[in-house]
Amino acid sequence: MTTRAEEAVTIRGERRQQAADLGLAMVVLVVVGTAISANVGSAGAEPPVAAYGFGLLLSGLMFVRRRWPVATLVVTAAALLVYYLLSYPPVGLAVPVAAALYSAAEQGKLRWAVGTAVALLVISTTARTAHGDDPAYLYGFELATSVGLMAAVIALGDTVRSRRGWRAELDKQARAARAEREREAARRVGEERLRIARDLHDLLGHTISVISLHTDVAREALRDDPDAAERSLAVVRDACGDVVAELRASLRALREPPLADQGRLAPTRGLADQGRVAPMRGLADQGRLAPVPGLDRLDELARPAREAGLEVGVSVRGTPVPLPAVADATAYRVVQEALVNVLKHAEAHRVEIELAYGEEALVVRVTDDGKGGPGEGKGGPGEGKGGFGDGKGAPGEGEGLDGGWGIMGMRERVGLLGGTLRVSSRPSEGFEVEARVPYGDRT
Repeated sequence: MTTRAEEAVTIRGERRQQAADLGLAMVVLVVVGTAISANVGSAGAEPPVAAYGFGLLLSGLMFVRRRWPVATLVVTAAALLVYYLLSYPPVGLAVPVAAALYSAAEQGKLRWAVGTAVALLVISTTARTAHGDDPAYLYGFELATSVGLMAAVIALGDTVRSRRGWRAELDKQARAARAEREREAARRVGEERLRIARDLHDLLGHTISVISLHTDVAREALRDDPDAAERSLAVVRDACGDVVAELRASLRALREPPLADQGRLAPTRGLADQGRVAPMRGLADQGRLAPVPGLDRLDELARPAREAGLEVGVSVRGTPVPLPAVADATAYRVVQEALVNVLKHAEAHRVEIELAYGEEALVVRVTDDGKGGPGEGKGGPGEGKGGFGDGKGAPGEGEGLDGGWGIMGMRERVGLLGGTLRVSSRPSEGFEVEARVPYGDRT
């Protein structure tokens, strides 16, 4: 779809072409008409009126030279031959046909222009030699002049065509680059919105599970242990405040324009793999930004579950190393989603979170002692049974979980880093989530 600016440029270009054709037609008419009026070689004789008709014909052809360049050239050459066969006053050879030669070369018909010029020169020179014209004047001056003029206008037309093609290629490349930037911007915006959707899924799933669990605790302890009920309600209040702040920050990020004024990609919040920053709970109202949550907030993540009575153990094997932001955030989200699944479905009493630092990757393992279920899954999203998918890769058919979307989100996060996710569930032994998160470039 063309814009108004592009349409205006096209209209201005067409008007310039029409003005150029009119100017060229006037030049041809004046030059040919002047030559006919001079009537060189027939002093005192009045040129026939029909001779001026050839001048009008040659000038009129300039208005169709762009659409039919070859026809214009052929008609011009034929008219010139007929003109001389009728013994009308001499008007030269190169001048009347120069505009047609230029037009043919400009439109890319170079062979036609050269061939017609050569044919006219051969016919004219042969005829005048047979007529007895002075060879010295004919070959030494007039032929050389005609050849030089014809060659010049053909070269000029070809140069204009080449320059126009060069500009068209530059415009094409510029449009292709602009389209590629727009596609890249759309891709980046889509990826960022998908990331925000994953974060909201993780946040809402975790928060709602905490709220549900502590609401049950408060209901049961309301009469016998009011202090415990009050503590549970305080946890619910904090969780609600955190999720509201996070939602506000995410919505603000979604409302921001994806492109800067100059067409560059605008900075998108929350791109952990770029080392940037994302909205963090509790800071949204002030519009500030904080680092993406990572494993340093693991105790904070586990605190609501512990306060609800679930035993949460954290162990570390190997030597901890600084993680890239994206790997740190991915490991955090895996633990968060695994805790959500335990709180919602496992009916467990204890959860073990193990962080094993290897040479090339961090292995995150979350196990519980809940009711478990049949099946084991590994690989694509939604695999495994007993609460972690359908065993066939299609989310939404697993038992006990939220339709497999949480597992799908974990697997997508880990897969983007080249890692793997394994989910297993065995009767009476609980669930186990194991994610291998490569370090990548830690520089």
